[in-house]
Amino acid sequence: MARPVTVTISHDLGKQGARARINDGFDQLKTSMTNGLMFRFTQEWSSEDTLSFTAKGLGQTITGTIDVFPAHVRITATLPGLLASLAETISGKIEKQGQILLEHK
Repeated sequence: MARPVTVTISHDLGKQGARARINDGFDQLKTSMTNGLMFRFTQEWSSEDTLSFTAKGLGQTITGTIDVFPAHVRITATLPGLLASLAETISGKIEKQGQILLEHK
């Protein structure tokens, strides 16, 4: 059974800065979402502030969005049956990788 996962990460980069970091670092987040399994991702900015993505692999499909706000980013992904049992682990990895990606440098 599919399970939605939502992670919210605070930042102080502003919308443009956070959007640029997500654009440049999405590959790092992909690995966190799939727990290292081989999935083929497609992604596009469906609006100025929302990156929509789909991942397919192992007969499973992950769908989700990354919404960029002035002071935080919300990552929402629906994990299919195979990954749903690992939802807690995966959400922790997404949060950690997202914080690294959005930390002020």
